[in-house]
Amino acid sequence: MAARKKLVLAIGLPGSGKSTYFARKGIVPLSSDLIRELLYDHAADQRHPEWVFAALRELLRRRLAAGAQTTYIDATNLTRFFRRPFLQIAREFGCAAEALYFDVPLEICVKRNRKRENVLAGPRRDARVVPEEVLRRMARRIEPPTREEGFSRIVVVRSGAKKSRSRAKRE
Repeated sequence: MAARKKLVLAIGLPGSGKSTYFARKGIVPLSSDLIRELLYDHAADQRHPEWVFAALRELLRRRLAAGAQTTYIDATNLTRFFRRPFLQIAREFGCAAEALYFDVPLEICVKRNRKRENVLAGPRRDARVVPEEVLRRMARRIEPPTREEGFSRIVVVRSGAKKSRSRAKRE
């Protein structure tokens, strides 16, 4: 019996370690920042988010139609509202949907975000600095993922100043 296809949706604040997590594991996710880089030559360009996410959803559909077994999405996906279209696509294609929830303290995200400022002048054009007030507003809006939304599995990734650890959360 073939393994069921799955969609893994990263959820977390900017600076919570989503992109770093994927890079360390050698995973190439579908990414809103990559689409911004392709459209506008810079991941920090926030014009037309509706274009960016329409393209992201279309790429997801194409991957699933092409038979991809596992597809990862790298975006903040902070609220149920923003996650709903991805979960709907997963259901349309008969995929299991998993959440990769980066439960990282706001102050760590703020600190990591500040470090990105030093990268902008260098060769890494994809570094995206989020204004601190925007980051704090995002933190107030975040909704942790739930099984009721349609996730079959939720993995919580926590990161502290000393060490990063991951654990699977079964509800």
